[in-house]
Amino acid sequence: MHPMPVKTAEPAGPAADAAAFAEIAWRGRRVRVEHAWLNRERTEAPLMLFLHEGLGSLAMWKDFPARLCAALGWRGLVYSRPGYGRSTPRDAGETWGVDFMHRQAHEVLPALLDALGIDPARERLWLFGHSDGASIALLYAARFPQAPAGAIVLAPHILVEPVTVASIAQAAQAYREAGLKARLARYHADPDSAFWGWNRIWLHPPFRQWSIEDEIATIRCPLLAVQGLDDEYGSLEQVRGIARRLPQTQLLELPDCGHSPHRDQGEALIAAVVPFVRRHAQETKT
Repeated sequence: MHPMPVKTAEPAGPAADAAAFAEIAWRGRRVRVEHAWLNRERTEAPLMLFLHEGLGSLAMWKDFPARLCAALGWRGLVYSRPGYGRSTPRDAGETWGVDFMHRQAHEVLPALLDALGIDPARERLWLFGHSDGASIALLYAARFPQAPAGAIVLAPHILVEPVTVASIAQAAQAYREAGLKARLARYHADPDSAFWGWNRIWLHPPFRQWSIEDEIATIRCPLLAVQGLDDEYGSLEQVRGIARRLPQTQLLELPDCGHSPHRDQGEALIAAVVPFVRRHAQETKT
């Protein structure tokens, strides 16, 4: 969910090239959800669903989903939430509430799965979420504990910390004055929709009390919780708090890594995810 680094690259990649749209009903209107499949022809393989960060999109994942799915031999599904990427932007004047991640987990994601004909149990669905997307993955797994076969959550948020608020406030200045808007425009058809929807709710004073610490107790699937030791948007309490509440959690704390483990330590992350997923996928079969 953190602002883009100064260095930029072309947003196109294997997932972005194959992007399509699904239409769902949400917030009293029809919205289009940008999505792309990876290895769709492998119909017998499990499905990894990628949920992006608070300023992310399908394209911003770059080639990481393709690399991970290739290492696993699995299918993948990547999408941009409404308001992001090339999905339907926010309406003019539309603001998000404190429950915005809950609504994504409880309303948007189930509607998208239904629109795409995805039965989580039949597909052996795994969730791979980053930052806000990781929190959405946790909320989905908590509300629908029988749906996901497992989840990998990178830099998740289960409560709001002062360091998070401070970094998001700095992002607003970077968006106005330091070229962040231009960089985000490479990944979003409407960068104002993506940025201000996210920034304003995180800086809204009532949001300081937001927490999902109690809600995640209903999660039943195996979890891999990943945090960079140099994460500028959250402390290790985020992942360690998950592990205290959910004994099925495996922790991965990565050195020389900020808020985006898949960018900062992509190979180390894949090396940890593959055996974790294979072990639990095998346990599910037996």
